[in-house]
Parts: sequence; C-alpha cells; structure tokens
Amino acid sequence: MTTDTEQAQLALMEPDDYVVGGDHRLGGPDFQGAADPGDQPPHPINWYLLTADEAEFEWFDLDRWVKALTRTYGLPPTVVPPYWHRHDELVWELSALHTHWLNAYDPEGSPSAPLAWHRDFADARNRLREWVSTSGTKLDRDRPTRITTWPGEEPADTYAEVLIEDRDADFLAWVAEDVAVRRRIEQQARATVRAP
Repeated sequence: MTTDTEQAQLALMEPDDYVVGGDHRLGGPDFQGAADPGDQPPHPINWYLLTADEAEFEWFDLDRWVKALTRTYGLPPTVVPPYWHRHDELVWELSALHTHWLNAYDPEGSPSAPLAWHRDFADARNRLREWVSTSGTKLDRDRPTRITTWPGEEPADTYAEVLIEDRDADFLAWVAEDVAVRRRIEQQARATVRAP
C-alpha cells in the first residue's frame, strides 16, 4: 500500500523516470531541475517574449510543477485555483516561483538556497491569496480579472463567471490558443521581413 505522497509522486513520473526496484527520483520529474545535462540552466521566463514553441514548452512545464506544488504543500484554491493559467498575475508569480525553485534546488547551488526559497514561498503565498481574492477565481467558478478603466479609456469588457467543469481540458485549449496566437505573430513578422 502506498501513501498519498507516494501515489502523487508516481503519478507524476513517466515510465522512463524510474526502474522497479531501482532508485526513484524524489518528487518525480516535476520537482527536478533540467532533465538533460545539455539543457540550459534555469533562467527567468518573460512570457511576453516567448516564441510559440518556447511558450508551449513553458506552459506544460509550469503546469506540471504547479500541480506537484499544490499536492506537495496541500495548497488550497484560495492560493492556487484550478484556472490559475487564465490570470496573468498568477502566471507571473507561479512562473517566478518555479524558476526560483529550480535555482534553489540546483545540484550546484548553495545548501541554504532551499531555506531562502521557502521563505520567499511564504511571501508568494500571501501575494497569491491577494490576487486570487481580487480576481474572483474560485475552485468551481472563474471570471477574468477585472480591469480598472482609467479616465479617457474605453470601458473594459465585463464577463460573467463560468463553471469549471474540466480544468485539464480548459488548460489544453488555453495553451493551444496562446501558441496559435504566437505562431500568427511570428508568421506576420516573417512576412514583414520578407516584404520588399
């Protein structure tokens, strides 16, 4: 019989990540640094500048890590809600926390770096709670973060809450749309460069 933690770790692991009776990677692939020694070291992610291919990789990498984080630390939806991916403020915070984690647990890093990460994680949880509260996203319902319209600007669109029925399906659709938009921008840029 396995514990909940062991089941969560095994669910995160791919078959190639472990050998029966062999060494298991603590935390599964989501709580590891770069899997391939040829990979670049962790670096900050600027979501505005990612290509379509980079964004697709980063979305799935971040999603795996966020799922592992919520399970490992038992984070409630008031800290990390299911539709975190639909809220820029949550994406940027979680992405920064992820790259900070990768650096803190890098084999070449300082032995005290994990303590610094946990201290920063406590601060990040407070910010996440505030942004979740402000945005209005919940465990079972979501709406886009409300944007304040400044004097002279067009009023921001208002959106109704939607029920969260299948979080993973929504995430896949969200990533597909983001990647498609980035590909269109890349194609337009290439066409502009080629134009006489």
